[in-house]
Amino acid sequence: MKKLLFPLFLLAAIPAIHAETLEIDPSHSAVAFSWNHHGISNPVARFEKIEGKLMLDGKDVTKSSVVVKLAMDGLHTAVPALDQRLKTAEFLDAAAYPEITFKSTRIEKGPMDTLKISGDLSLHGVTRPVVLNGKINKINMDPMAKASEAGFDAMVTLKRSDFGVSKFLTSVADELQVHMTISANSEG
Repeated sequence: MKKLLFPLFLLAAIPAIHAETLEIDPSHSAVAFSWNHHGISNPVARFEKIEGKLMLDGKDVTKSSVVVKLAMDGLHTAVPALDQRLKTAEFLDAAAYPEITFKSTRIEKGPMDTLKISGDLSLHGVTRPVVLNGKINKINMDPMAKASEAGFDAMVTLKRSDFGVSKFLTSVADELQVHMTISANSEG
């Protein structure tokens, strides 16, 4: 149930180069999640404040690592009243838990530019181990900026109750469908 797709799978396509740090570019990245509401609709929320670093080791991808942070004050649904409600103690309690973090603990190289990234996901005051899977979009050198850049898309299904977010489970689904598109780059 805890399949999480996240940034490090992009490492598999990097040629054998030295280790390099890439910063997540929040202006070209997004993390969105949806849930079933009363069996009628699937509202969508989005984290618009994303930061993090990928330490890429092109010679041995399994020695790479990632840390990602999502700020709760960047959570938006396009419905201001729902934004506020999701941030209350009923749900995500943004005042007590202002960010969500993921820190990798192990990386395994998979076939066709995939990786399995084990790590700790901290959400709502609960930290749980998860395994991430993903798909590389592209890794290259930006000729204008003379900097490395990488991008990927990822999907995940999480149970909110695993992280202590269990209000209204009889009418609002426990499972959250998460999609992310991430762009990261080095300074040129």
